[in-house]
Amino acid sequence: MTTMTAAAALAGALCLIAAPVLAQDHSHHQPAPAPAPVAAHGHQHADFESGRFHVRVDGPEHPVGDVILIPGLSSSPEVWDGLTDSLKGRYRVHRIHIQGFAGAAAEDNASGNVSAPVAEDLARYIAEQRLNKPAVIGHSMGGTIGMMLAARHPDSVGRLMVVDMIPFVGGMYGGPGATAESVVPMADQFYAGMTTGPEEPYRQQSAAMVASMINTEAARRGPLEDSATSDRAVSASAFRELIVTDLRPELPRITAPTTVLYIKFNDPRMTDEMVDGIYRMSFATLPSAQLKRIDDSAHFIMLDQPARFAAEVNAFLE
Repeated sequence: MTTMTAAAALAGALCLIAAPVLAQDHSHHQPAPAPAPVAAHGHQHADFESGRFHVRVDGPEHPVGDVILIPGLSSSPEVWDGLTDSLKGRYRVHRIHIQGFAGAAAEDNASGNVSAPVAEDLARYIAEQRLNKPAVIGHSMGGTIGMMLAARHPDSVGRLMVVDMIPFVGGMYGGPGATAESVVPMADQFYAGMTTGPEEPYRQQSAAMVASMINTEAARRGPLEDSATSDRAVSASAFRELIVTDLRPELPRITAPTTVLYIKFNDPRMTDEMVDGIYRMSFATLPSAQLKRIDDSAHFIMLDQPARFAAEVNAFLE
């Protein structure tokens, strides 16, 4: 079985879904931002203007550090509810809600790239909120955004965790020797199919894909609703961008300690060693990254293995 075939499961899944904290000197921790306004729906939002995302903030008045949580494509901040509950007694937790996903208005994400501009606005968020090298945890597409942020603004990130994502999704489609340029026609084809096909089959396929990415049936309801209420054009643009983005040349710019959690592909022909090899190869340009396979889980590790996931995050932070 080729690496291309072996990796196809993850690529297909991505299609329709969606330290001591920072080992920092706490005596230099910046004061907490001004109290966030509470919106009509009850969420506490950061006082930050962006057409790319808004932020929910939880945590104590004097946190030991800041943690930014970035969900995946077509996902909402609710995928982080369990982790937030376990962290917010000590850390200030910033949950990103990307515009166009899970019921949020598309705003500036209505056309064009999504991940790269979100990463740039995240760097601005960190600066304007005076966060002192926060830990950044990103799931799936959120992992891509985290890698972009850490590579392009290395002084902004204290620690980075990438959850079940590789730096070049297009390589899974283009085969050996694929480049960001060579997969553009394929990415355009995916984009056209996601934006022009009939609505009902699209939604049914999206729901089936999301369900296949969560083994725990009771945990599927929220992500299914997130997918159903996501803007189709934004999701399509975001997925196209993932295919044509190759972050492998940028990984050496990442200075933050990095942990990558990943799962075994949903293919009985794949061995643990094959999956491990794919991730080692994918992150070869960041040899310092700690790669950890989480067994008995589908793509949403935080939902399928919440206790194991929380333990890995605590180890990552402390």
